[in-house]
Amino acid sequence: MASTQYGIKYAVHIITAHFGNLVAKVCETLLRRGPLTLRLLVRFTELSSSQINNSLLILIQHNCVQAFTAVTEGEFGDAPKADTQYLALFSNILHRMRFSKFLAIASEKLEKDKDCEELLEGLLQNGRLSMEQIIERAKSSKHAGNRPSPDVVNESLLKLLNAHFVERCPAPEPTLSPQVEEQPPPRKRGAKAAKVSEVPPTLEQRLVESARPMEVIRFSIGETNTEAEESEHYSSISGQKRKRGDLDMIQESGDADGIILWRANFDEFIRCLRHKACIEHVRSQFDDGAVNVLSAILEATRSSEKIVKTEITVPLSLDNIYEEVMKNEVGRSMTLDRVEASLSALGCSGMEDYKINLQKIIEQAQIDEVESIVLKRYGRDAYRMFRFLSKTGGLVETEKISDSAFVDKNEAPKILYRLWKDEYLYMEKVAITIPRHSLCLLWRVDRYNLWEHVLDEMYHASLNLQLRQAYEMEQDKELLNLPPDKRGGPLEKRYNRLRNVRILLESSLLKLDDALMLFHDF
Repeated sequence: MASTQYGIKYAVHIITAHFGNLVAKVCETLLRRGPLTLRLLVRFTELSSSQINNSLLILIQHNCVQAFTAVTEGEFGDAPKADTQYLALFSNILHRMRFSKFLAIASEKLEKDKDCEELLEGLLQNGRLSMEQIIERAKSSKHAGNRPSPDVVNESLLKLLNAHFVERCPAPEPTLSPQVEEQPPPRKRGAKAAKVSEVPPTLEQRLVESARPMEVIRFSIGETNTEAEESEHYSSISGQKRKRGDLDMIQESGDADGIILWRANFDEFIRCLRHKACIEHVRSQFDDGAVNVLSAILEATRSSEKIVKTEITVPLSLDNIYEEVMKNEVGRSMTLDRVEASLSALGCSGMEDYKINLQKIIEQAQIDEVESIVLKRYGRDAYRMFRFLSKTGGLVETEKISDSAFVDKNEAPKILYRLWKDEYLYMEKVAITIPRHSLCLLWRVDRYNLWEHVLDEMYHASLNLQLRQAYEMEQDKELLNLPPDKRGGPLEKRYNRLRNVRILLESSLLKLDDALMLFHDF
């Protein structure tokens, strides 16, 4: 989904808190206006070229902005024009609030390897680092009793690369050609022709994909074989033949001397969090057997997932699934019949090979999240009517909704109108002339627009929590700086109250971010 009104405000607040007002002004301009050249940035922000250059360097260093060359067709037979433009990466800005989650995932997967955690933390804090900078940071680490050698750092980086938690930085300035709109093929008759057409990728998605190195280079610690291979890769994505000079590295992504820069791979962490969300939803619906089977399938098919939003897992035989289930202590208590029963409960398709529809699990989790919001905000009667409309899918008249949801006929129109007013329902008025002239109200759940509205509300709530947290910290800034021996009596009570408020706000933000990822990232 595209960034919404409060989504932009939330992203700007994150940048302001981390890098200050000047950088945030440049970022906000890019978020609101889309990709811009340096000249247009100067015009819209009314800042100097040096201020914008410095701001862009900071944003690129921290993976919040990507530069690219936009090729546009020339007029009246002129040659195509190429301009360097800058695009704010909205998703990467939001990921800055998830660094603690990313570190927790890496710690769990790598069995609490402190050297790996230190290295990853450095990349998250600094955005991009060369091998030399990583080693220097490891030497000056305050946690290291005996400072790690370059070999230890190299080994830690290799572990993170093998786990796909770290990757090479993308191309500094990939070339993007205008997207050619292909004519859809003629529609065939029959039920199979009723499939929904695929949504075209956004500019941000196209840009991220075009800048990404080849898989073998992306997670390789050694030098690449030839620059020509990488050049061919980027050329095939952009559809343009590129010269070797186009791959010259700039300060924010490397240089012509062949310096390789590394960064955290956000995609892998979001994939792990998506898997976790699927498992938690299945846990709320089924028994532990289904959870174990799903966890085993996700672990077995992890290497075959090429994109974060994988809809359906690759097929696995029952023997392969059972072998993976038996790898953990809980799974060893499961019989083959119970594994088959769990696969059936998960809606696995296939006779010999089984695959799970992950997208269906995510969609059901999204529905449950919205229904819980309706229940808490509007009450049980509204919840029953909303749930009925959500399952029905089409337009339904007021009286039928009231009867099906067992809601009083006088109260039902009031509740439905309130839900419509708050943009949780779509309403359509239909004039009826037989047997007498009257106006009939029809209601339905418009999921696409509702999901975008719910997401915007979540951005708004996250922004408010962040502002409240900043306010509380600013109000008692002097108290936080007092040493423990000077916090006695009333000051101790104030300090404990501030600590409890901070813990509550932080935990609320983490839970809200889980719901936010469900609609934006998964």
